[in-house]
This record gives sequence, structure tokens and C-alpha cells, in this order.
Amino acid sequence: MKKMLFTLLIIPVFVIAQTLEELDFVSPFNNGVSAVKKADSWGFIDSKGNIVIHFRNDLVLTKTDGYKYPVFKSNRCLISEKRKGITYFGYIDKIGKTVITPQFLNASNFNNKEAIVLKLIKEELGRNEILGKNIISHRYFEVVIDKNGTTKSYLNPKGINIVLDKKFIRKPPKITSKKISDSIYAVINENKKWTIVNTNN
Repeated sequence: MKKMLFTLLIIPVFVIAQTLEELDFVSPFNNGVSAVKKADSWGFIDSKGNIVIHFRNDLVLTKTDGYKYPVFKSNRCLISEKRKGITYFGYIDKIGKTVITPQFLNASNFNNKEAIVLKLIKEELGRNEILGKNIISHRYFEVVIDKNGTTKSYLNPKGINIVLDKKFIRKPPKITSKKISDSIYAVINENKKWTIVNTNN
């Protein structure tokens, strides 16, 4: 028995490391993870080199230090999904679970647990009895959301009318507001002048 125990102790223990090969890009670590690219897909690895989010095609790239790659901010990463030729944006968490379904016409990365998004609202204006169809209007608003997707503030309460058709929305409308402190946002108005909005009020 002693001889067998001694033999077990001197046998080296080999640990098989996970190796990722043939990667096209590896980003710096951000929010505890690094984005890695393979062909046209992106995934994320942790500080030990383990894949925490497998390669996928819906991650949104952010320009950082001259490069474009997906990033996590406040434990949220942007994703996109095309429906009827129009791109909608949402967010996943650190395990790749969709926590805010793609529904926004554009969206920013989170900044201190808040993000600016273009929230789409559908309004039924009435019914055309001749055509037998409801008359529908679409309008989008720049709003501040929390990490769960709950709207905290409307930055442009009037909103902007939009035709929800891929012929008219060939690329996402721009977000014109910007966060300048924890609760202060700079919002561009119709005269191309800035308005300061305090979301705590």
C-alpha cells in the first residue's frame, strides 16, 4: 500500500490548458473580459483565457483606440438584430444572455449603469375603413435607460416621426444627446443648440 501511495505521489499531474488558435483579433481587457475575433464572429474570454461567451455574429462593435471590437460596459454588451431590413439594438450580460431584447433604433454603450437609446413608439391614429387598415404612426425618442431596460428619462419629449421601412432607414438614426456627468445630459435642439438636462429633476 505504501509503495502504491509513493508511486502516485511522484507521478506528475498534467493540466490541459484550453488553447484558442487562429484568432484574427484580440482586444485589451475591458470590464474583466477580452473580445476575440474568428472569421466574422466575435466572442469573449476571461482573465484565464477561457471562453465565457462563444463566437456569435450579433455583437455590436465600438471604436476604441483606433480599433473596432465589442465591449462590455456596466456588464452589458450591445447586440443587434435585423427585422424586415431594419436594425434593432439590445444588450446581453456577461454569460451571453439577452437581458434587453433588440428593440431600439440605436443604442449607446452603458456609462455608469445608464445608456442612451432611441426608443420606438407606435401610435394608432385611427382606421381607414375603405382600405380596412389601421393608420399607424411611428415616432422615436432619445431616452435614458437603466441596466434592465427601464426608461428613466426622455431627453427629447417631442420625439421624431419616422417611416418604419427599410427604404427610409438604411442605417440607424444618430443619437445626438450625450452624457456629461452622472445625471447631466447635453441635448441638441431643433436650432442645433445645446440644452442641458438634469435627469435627477
